[in-house]
Amino acid sequence: MSKDIKIKKGLDIKLVGEAEKTVEQAIISNFCTIRPEDFHSVIPRLIAKEGATLKAGDVIFHDKSNEAIKYVSPVSGTVVEIQRGPKRRIDAIKIQADKTQSYKDFGKFNTDSNAEAIKAHFLASGCWSFIKQRPYDVVANPEKSPKAIFISGHSTAPLAANLDFVLEGKEAELQAAVSALSKLTEGQVHIGVGSNNSPLASMNDAVIHKVSGPHPAGNVGTHINKIDPVNKGETVWTVNAQDLVIIGELLLTGKFNAERIVALAGSSVKKPRYFKTKIGSEVATMVYDNGVEKDGNDRIISGNVLTGKQLKPDGSLGYYDNLITVIPEGDDYEFFGWNKPVFNKISTSRALTFSWLTPKKKYSLNTNTNGEHRAFVVTGSYEEVFPLDIYPLQILKACKYEDLDEMEALGMYEVAPEDFALTEFICVSKQPHQDIIRKGLDLMLKEIG
Repeated sequence: MSKDIKIKKGLDIKLVGEAEKTVEQAIISNFCTIRPEDFHSVIPRLIAKEGATLKAGDVIFHDKSNEAIKYVSPVSGTVVEIQRGPKRRIDAIKIQADKTQSYKDFGKFNTDSNAEAIKAHFLASGCWSFIKQRPYDVVANPEKSPKAIFISGHSTAPLAANLDFVLEGKEAELQAAVSALSKLTEGQVHIGVGSNNSPLASMNDAVIHKVSGPHPAGNVGTHINKIDPVNKGETVWTVNAQDLVIIGELLLTGKFNAERIVALAGSSVKKPRYFKTKIGSEVATMVYDNGVEKDGNDRIISGNVLTGKQLKPDGSLGYYDNLITVIPEGDDYEFFGWNKPVFNKISTSRALTFSWLTPKKKYSLNTNTNGEHRAFVVTGSYEEVFPLDIYPLQILKACKYEDLDEMEALGMYEVAPEDFALTEFICVSKQPHQDIIRKGLDLMLKEIG
């Protein structure tokens, strides 16, 4: 069987504002903010109270349902604010970072250790938060053993950070992390790469797959579906490529160094490029020195335009994100926009839209949805951009009317909201596909567990 993954169904959304391959040190952020909502389904039990002094790697909170899973501080500093929501829900922990960083020493680790020792080290050091699982797309349950582990080293999302570039020179850390992870599964570690020049292409203790095709060819969900689909009772784990560097550095040096190379991209950015920063840092230190006006009509997104989260001007980088996108806000009304030929928008339909004539053209799009929410319209367009061997419309409807048996039969165990980002983008009904899938997964997690 070929190890190549070739995707034909999908859609590349080419946008103006791709980051140039130059890295700068971001202005050191005064504050670091960790939001428990980044770890879906986790109910935090706070360990570090207001006023607590922390080193990078000290525990901030743990999961109430599993106290072994700890979430640690990316920086050293002082906890200055616990932001709470309804019913005293913890919304954010704000840490004032020290000018000179200090790290908790976890000690160098022998990657030849057995699985239980590696698992215990990941849990104690906070690195377990980087391991997610399918089904449910949540932080992995350490009590279950995965049949395989998947890592995508090829990102095809709009304006995504070039992983070959950001991982360059980190081969030792990557190998240490991959070797340790390989001990945690009875199956294989599967790594998808876009080219043989990828730093991940030479990894030992893993199966390397060459990935090609339009977005979502780089999504880890696509790789799972094509290589080893998840059935009832099975579990697979996934890890982001850049998170491997943090895990590997912890194993080699004993330091939890939450450093991340982040792409700043988008048509509203004057000079798109890469920045070296920390998880949870303020995005203002990068965004507003690059031609983006504080009072301008732009949307700042932590992540890509399809799956990212909108940020306020004082927002912080998401825990799993390595991209900040800034594009114009789409709050204007286009007169007779539905009834005239369109040359400056992307569409899979050839009716009145001519993007198919210029497949290499890059577009400057805003956030306008160009339509209103309505009932599902059956057009067959979802299947054109959805490469998984799953019926997208049927599984969305099953989630809407909460039929657990049908959701299970249709393949709900292996999907995540990001797998439906493109179907949401092209949806003429303007249905929130990712939100529908997320609610369906939450229901299954609650009822089936």
